[in-house]
Amino acid sequence: MLAIKKYKTLLLSVFLAVCVFASLYFVTHNQGLYDRPIAEVTSSKIVDTTNMEDTTGNKDRVYIQKMKAILKNGKHKGETILLTNKYSMSGANDQRYEPGKELFVSIDDTKKDNILTGNIEDAKRDLYLMIITWAFILFLLIVGKKQGLFSLITLAVNAVILSYALDVYLNSEKVGLLLACSVGVIAFTLVSLLFVNGFNEKTYAAVVATLIGTFMTLLISYVVIRFTAGDGLRYEEMQYLTRPYQLVFMAGILVGCLGAVMDVAITLSASIFGLFEKNPDISTKALITSGFDIGKDIMGTMTNILFFVYISGAIPMLILYFKNASPLAFTLSMNLSLEMTRALTGGIGIVLAIPIGIYTAIFFVNRKRVKS
Repeated sequence: MLAIKKYKTLLLSVFLAVCVFASLYFVTHNQGLYDRPIAEVTSSKIVDTTNMEDTTGNKDRVYIQKMKAILKNGKHKGETILLTNKYSMSGANDQRYEPGKELFVSIDDTKKDNILTGNIEDAKRDLYLMIITWAFILFLLIVGKKQGLFSLITLAVNAVILSYALDVYLNSEKVGLLLACSVGVIAFTLVSLLFVNGFNEKTYAAVVATLIGTFMTLLISYVVIRFTAGDGLRYEEMQYLTRPYQLVFMAGILVGCLGAVMDVAITLSASIFGLFEKNPDISTKALITSGFDIGKDIMGTMTNILFFVYISGAIPMLILYFKNASPLAFTLSMNLSLEMTRALTGGIGIVLAIPIGIYTAIFFVNRKRVKS
């Protein structure tokens, strides 16, 4: 049996290695599949530099970069093209391109010294995306093994479910966004927990606790926002939506708090069932005490994780506002009102999930006691 297991592991390793190298080879030789012209930079030099200063005194240095590149696809494949790139030291909206970099370009009708000229549209980044994707997959498989594989499968299934739910909402006038996301949340929970942890009392307890905690959090958020008329929430980042932005925000809260609540629910359920399996005679009071001790330990960490996850996305805008001497209160209200609300509602979900998860798990434990 040990030899068979090693043989299967070796086959899986070889298969993964082949997949990695084949996919990396493909993304470095797939230029012919693109409709847009792709050019690989062969030489580059800086021809000019200037110092720029805005009205608030912020300084930046701007460079003009002249490049030669070889077209990799299209009717001009193999020809040289001249490109000009303007980039700044900050690199906020631009970047410097080195030889070997592949770029999406547009070709001009005119030539310079009988050489094609054009403009840079974007960089070709599929190689780097493939490398990051494979790094994520391999680390997950190495650490999680079978559970890691199941996690990958559930991640893909959940992505399909979310895409389908949004398509149904966008293409149907009778289906509301909250309804579509609610059905999606139920599907996410069932797929994520049942597929990874199996069909057992521990998983059932986590599923029930997750759904109760998530929808209770949504209800509390809805009531608070309704009675406060959303005072203090700034929806400017949603101004281009053609859908009701408050419903979009509520749907975001629903989906956003699901992960944190699910994590707390399965942690508590697994811990309580683990204590019960080690000592079937353990009292309900002892299980409750142990459950709340575990909940207190993970509550602070999970709440901080949510805070950092939501706030991290606003850091560039905070820097931009502060660099332009915007008042602190205005800057925070403009950029953090929605993120802070999401973090706070997620924290509420975590706190609710602790007692809900404990008593739900104990309910299933007691059922198991009666059966046995």
